[in-house]
Amino acid sequence: MRSPRATPSAPPISLHPIHTAIPPPRPAAAGTEMDANSPAEGELEYASGEHPLAAFLAMHGIDPSGDDDEDESEDEEWQPHHHDDRWSCTNCTIPNPDENVQCWKCNEHRDSGILERGFMAVLSEPASEPAGGEESVKSARKEETSSAEILSKNLVFSGTFMSGEKRKTALGFDERMLLHEETGKTHPERPSRLRAIMGGLQASGLLSGGCFSIPAREATQAELELVHTAEHVSAVQSTEENSLTYFTPDTYANKHSALAARLAAGICVDLASAIMTGKAHNGFAVIRPPGHHAEQETVMGFCLHNNAAVAARAAQLAGAKKVLIVDWDVHHGNGTQEIFEQDPTVLYISVHRHEAGKFYPGTGSADKVGSGLGEGFCVNIPWSCSGIGDKDYLLVFEHIVMPIARQFEPDITIISAGFDAARGDPLGGCDVTPDGYAQMTSMLSTLSGGRLLVVLEGGYNLRSISASAAAVMKVLQGSSPRPLPDDLQPSPAGAAAMLEVFMTHGRYWSQLQDATFLKLGALLDTWSKGGERKSPKRRHTGGPVWWKWGRKRLLYDIWLRGQMKHHHPSRFVKLASCKEIQAHECEAQTINDC
Repeated sequence: MRSPRATPSAPPISLHPIHTAIPPPRPAAAGTEMDANSPAEGELEYASGEHPLAAFLAMHGIDPSGDDDEDESEDEEWQPHHHDDRWSCTNCTIPNPDENVQCWKCNEHRDSGILERGFMAVLSEPASEPAGGEESVKSARKEETSSAEILSKNLVFSGTFMSGEKRKTALGFDERMLLHEETGKTHPERPSRLRAIMGGLQASGLLSGGCFSIPAREATQAELELVHTAEHVSAVQSTEENSLTYFTPDTYANKHSALAARLAAGICVDLASAIMTGKAHNGFAVIRPPGHHAEQETVMGFCLHNNAAVAARAAQLAGAKKVLIVDWDVHHGNGTQEIFEQDPTVLYISVHRHEAGKFYPGTGSADKVGSGLGEGFCVNIPWSCSGIGDKDYLLVFEHIVMPIARQFEPDITIISAGFDAARGDPLGGCDVTPDGYAQMTSMLSTLSGGRLLVVLEGGYNLRSISASAAAVMKVLQGSSPRPLPDDLQPSPAGAAAMLEVFMTHGRYWSQLQDATFLKLGALLDTWSKGGERKSPKRRHTGGPVWWKWGRKRLLYDIWLRGQMKHHHPSRFVKLASCKEIQAHECEAQTINDC
């Protein structure tokens, strides 16, 4: 696979309607007003002839020309397209020839009911209408109830503590967040994301009985300035004066976006407060725009305000002394890390694709541990390639995330829940299933006395995000996922990432077990020498070899433990280079784009 290009840090916020990095729109003809919804054009024109999304494609290493046969299927995904004879897939936004009934990429039917029913919609069939002619159709539509109406009418916020079997999940959502949209474009961060999630929750019965809604409100200036500068807040607010604004090539705002961002942050504030004060057991913020890339004074990566960070500060105002933020979005949450980098009261743990800084946003290497008083309270777990799935995520949670979290003893846990590491996501390229997300949620629910807030971040395949969100909601409402398999073993890339984190954070967190560290080192040593994975004389068939030690490893263990006393990531380069690890990964798993 052609590796995505490294991207520099986003420049400071521009107060102009169009960021200086993007060519200004061509002036409208005399006497006409240039508008994103202009009937004559339907979209903004740029002097260079290049849509801002084209720059976004370049940032992610995607060639919009589509000439590279090797990566044709991947490059095709985010081409700016304006062909009259094509339709865009509702599920994945891929352009399709008009004669196609199903998307060539994801097989979604062009008239799929995914927006109304989420993952519950039939993949290859159009949305069904009741039999009986036009009158029956009108009658059925009259009886239809939207997700927002169900929440507002049937699930009234009680404001009382619910315990035992009556414990409730608070859900935050507001239809006004759907107004945030890059009008006339096919941007991956689109209103359909929330429609599909809410449709899936409704169709699967998860909006009745097990949860209740909280009234949505806008975050105040003071609440936003708990994590952002006044200049940042003002810059986002100023977009209400323009039809379409670009902070960066991939981060837009229309005249409704500032409102949507304030609602998203306000929902997170109130959910965090409700959980901390006992009015809710846990909560799910179904919100947009996402937030974890937004820094103290920088808008980037589709994110305007950092919702999880605002929620963390709100929880502390409501009584939490220590807050844990676990970020499983496939992209590193550079904004959250920057905001809490020197704060020992907030532990930030991120599991993400990194690829030596070549995957957006390029931050999040394992050696970035925080600074000052916050040193050690930033834990980055970077994947070196795509294709990482449930096994590696669950092993990382079992052996790194949970031991560190238990030692930290948070008063509330916040999940930056991006679902773009899910199988089928066009930007993430990983392989986590809904069951994997359920398992991770279940583990985290054992912390903080069950005080858990899930905050939606990324995720751009509608079927994947709606199924994953439903799996998480089931756990929040008390369902238990299937037990973890006993024979979980990591991929070479997963083992290398875990080992790197052990080597970096062993000095800060005593709950990281030396035994696991030693086993990972031995495993990678074996692989790097072309042993366990490549040997035709492999004898171990009853589970992972490295969990079944014999006395023959004793001398090696003693030697490796001695190396740990003076360990540094560079000392383990001899065990397995990144290229060797990824080569074995490709050999062990058929990952086409590793």
